[in-house]
Amino acid sequence: MAKMAFQHQAGTAMECLSIPITLQKEAGVDPDGREVMKCGFKIGGGIDQDFRKSPQGYTDNGIYVTEVHEGSPAAKSGLRMHDKILQCNGYDFTMVTHKKAVSYIKKHPILNLLVARKGVTST
Repeated sequence: MAKMAFQHQAGTAMECLSIPITLQKEAGVDPDGREVMKCGFKIGGGIDQDFRKSPQGYTDNGIYVTEVHEGSPAAKSGLRMHDKILQCNGYDFTMVTHKKAVSYIKKHPILNLLVARKGVTST
């Protein structure tokens, strides 16, 4: 049953194991000199994207971690490349557009994530 997390159809029930990750953002400065809260990871996917065009070969419209910067809050929290974000601060990430996921992640200084990880939470 856990395999479903990686071939999930948006809007349908899912049963899978998940890994809780708490990510505390760090203050930083963006290239324009503005103060920002940095988390140190990038995402791909969303219900508005075509997962078949994903360079990482993802199998559904979930939100996936596509990059984790070394030494970043994301790396320190245990987040890994290719993790699938199922929830962020209780908000369902299995039915979200890419833009909505990005804005939700940017909005909060602490991210309580639930992620699925191939080989750990699935067979």
